[in-house]
Amino acid sequence: MLAELSIKQFAIIDELNIPFNRGMTVLTGETGAGKSILLDAIGLLVGGRGSSEFVRYGQDKAEIEGLFMVDADHPVIEAADQYGIEIEDGTVILRRDLHSSGKSVCRINGKMMPLSTLREFGRLLVDIHGQHEHQHLMDPEFHLGILDHFAEKEIEPLLATYRTAFSEWKQIADELKRLSQSEQELAQRLDLLSFQTKEIEAADLKAGEEQALTEERNELANFERIHQHIRLSYEAVADESNGLDQIGVAMREMEEAAQLSSSLSAMAETISNAYYLLEDAKFQLRDQLDSLEFDPNRLDEIETRLALFQQLKRKYGTTIEEVIAYGEQISEELKSMTNREEHVQTLTDELERLEQTVREAGAELTKARKSAAEDLQQAIHRELKELYMEKTAFEVRFKEGNLKPDGMDEVEFYMMTNVGEPFKPLAKVASGGELSRVMLALKSIFSRTVGVASIIFDEVDTGVSGRVAQAMGEKIFRLSVGSQVLCITHLAQVAAMADQHLYITKTETDDRTKTNVTSLDHDSRVDELGRMIAGAQMTDLTKQHVEELLVMSQQLKQKFIKGVS
Repeated sequence: MLAELSIKQFAIIDELNIPFNRGMTVLTGETGAGKSILLDAIGLLVGGRGSSEFVRYGQDKAEIEGLFMVDADHPVIEAADQYGIEIEDGTVILRRDLHSSGKSVCRINGKMMPLSTLREFGRLLVDIHGQHEHQHLMDPEFHLGILDHFAEKEIEPLLATYRTAFSEWKQIADELKRLSQSEQELAQRLDLLSFQTKEIEAADLKAGEEQALTEERNELANFERIHQHIRLSYEAVADESNGLDQIGVAMREMEEAAQLSSSLSAMAETISNAYYLLEDAKFQLRDQLDSLEFDPNRLDEIETRLALFQQLKRKYGTTIEEVIAYGEQISEELKSMTNREEHVQTLTDELERLEQTVREAGAELTKARKSAAEDLQQAIHRELKELYMEKTAFEVRFKEGNLKPDGMDEVEFYMMTNVGEPFKPLAKVASGGELSRVMLALKSIFSRTVGVASIIFDEVDTGVSGRVAQAMGEKIFRLSVGSQVLCITHLAQVAAMADQHLYITKTETDDRTKTNVTSLDHDSRVDELGRMIAGAQMTDLTKQHVEELLVMSQQLKQKFIKGVS
């Protein structure tokens, strides 16, 4: 559950610290007081799209922080392990800072994280129902996703199998499409590949050759200096009365000395070793001098070869290895184009085989979806009956379409709201109040499997009143039993079912507007519910009606709690 929310310098909010309780919390207040701004803040806290416009005018940044309490088996615990985030005592703290420059900083339990990770955690902790979801409900494009979400455990493995098969089929289909380009384009491509292949093959490239030739070129370019240094080194060692002769004298003298004093043996051995090492080096220097031979033609050959390498790298890659790899790639493509007819037939046969696999996987997916659709229809009928839409019929209709990434199905929700009338698309037949009830029915169904810590409704009761409003309040309360629901409402029947009632007001101080949140006690709550029912004027009759409403709501709540336990 969301235990506490802290907001600073956000929109018209100066600073708020709001504790929340488990169960059902309602937020009420006049239009424009800032109720939806609170939900905007929560939405940003769980990964919503940010903007510098949310920062309070004249401030550098807005700060939003939320404290969530979760059970040991909550899915967010596993997610935290994956990202190396420590969670102690079931406490998860999300924080987001929005700077006036547009920069956004996200933290989870004090650890800085990218927005995508914050969004992932947010989906596990909060389910926000805004009024835009009514638009999703009316758009058939979203209906298939709603159905798949309803039966996620059964459908997800089948959908994964289908997507793998579809991806393989699509790859072959795209290859065939490419091969089916115009003959002129194919001829031009064939000529280009032919030229490039011949150019690369003629170069007879070998991996590592460029480095070896570069080293050899450097040696030839510095031949005279290298020869001089080796000659001088040889003369210093080999000439009479130079290095080696003198060390030989030292070696013999120390050998004589070691015979007279054993303590000098180690030193004598060191000098002896040095003598024989230098003697070996003398022979190596002599051989090196004998082998050194300057060939100006070889230097020209190397320069020409290296120039060719540079030319090929400008065309085909940054290294010779990349040029070789590119040559192998275009050689395969050229081979496939040269044997085009045979290759096309092979791909066509493969495409037919893969299409059969995709359609078989799609058929299994469709079967599972139709079974899920039956269950969804029955579940929605049960929920709608409790919302005084017992005569309404809901239907999930399928239309077989082309192969698509998510299956072969096109799904659309239909409704019949009046007996004797035909089924029509949901978007064309449902009123605003009916859409609200259908959405609440879906939320009621999905809340049993989603496992989020908090469910938030932003005016889900739009377009309803009377007993329907009472029924919606009861259903929202049922969702909150054992969990947490936050609800913005303008209906007294819904607000009366709450365990916690927060009143949102807007005041002006020092020529600045700010939002305030007050937790209402019983008397204040009676006044607010009276305002919601009768407007600004509170009569004794209105007050009596509110008291009766609260008593009745309390009785219903006790009944629901006992039913759950």
